[in-house]
Amino acid sequence: MNNWIIRKIQKEDNQAVAQLIRAVFDELNIPKTGTAYEDPYLDLMFEEYSKPRSVYYVVESEGRIMGCAGIAQLANEADTFCELQKMYLLSETRGKGIGSQMMEQCLQSARDFGYEKCYLETMPFMLDAQKLYRKVGFENICSPMGSTGHTSCPVWMLKDL
Repeated sequence: MNNWIIRKIQKEDNQAVAQLIRAVFDELNIPKTGTAYEDPYLDLMFEEYSKPRSVYYVVESEGRIMGCAGIAQLANEADTFCELQKMYLLSETRGKGIGSQMMEQCLQSARDFGYEKCYLETMPFMLDAQKLYRKVGFENICSPMGSTGHTSCPVWMLKDL
């Protein structure tokens, strides 16, 4: 993959981002019930992440969206807690260091917004993702936080920012 950039989502990216997320769910056989797949704003990511203290990034290469991830306040938690949300990369993008750069961009934005801790949820079989999360300082916790609505994601992690 050549000439890739990480940039903030634009309104015209909504359809491509929703398609990318759904494609990764299909590829990895991630449950669709109780996960981000069911989020009502999946087709309106630009609008959802235009809220205060939220940001959503895309990885673009040669005009094609290849990955995405965002930060937003963790629902029903203290305003010092954010959540890393909807981080997905197409298979041809994985293993090239792009996920690490995307993660750092998101975490820096979280710090800039004044968050002190970052939470995430993932699937137990997503071992490469968990390896990346641990590499940047996320640690497993014993129970979910906030109210994400993602009841099918049984791996919970937290990081001090």
